[in-house]
Amino acid sequence: MPDPRQLHRASTRVLSLAMIAIGLLLVIRTLTVGGGALALGIVLGVLFVAAGGARLYLLARDGRRR
Repeated sequence: MPDPRQLHRASTRVLSLAMIAIGLLLVIRTLTVGGGALALGIVLGVLFVAAGGARLYLLARDGRRR
């Protein structure tokens, strides 16, 4: 049975990558339908990418400490 910490780290990595993918898709979709720079899809997409990236950054930073 895998260590619970390893399982948590792996699931965090997968969900963070999913958040980044969703954010990119939101931005792309909004731009293809003609949304402007402050369209809701752009704002939410950028926030999703930022949140996913921050989670990955914190996960990597925590891994270097151990």
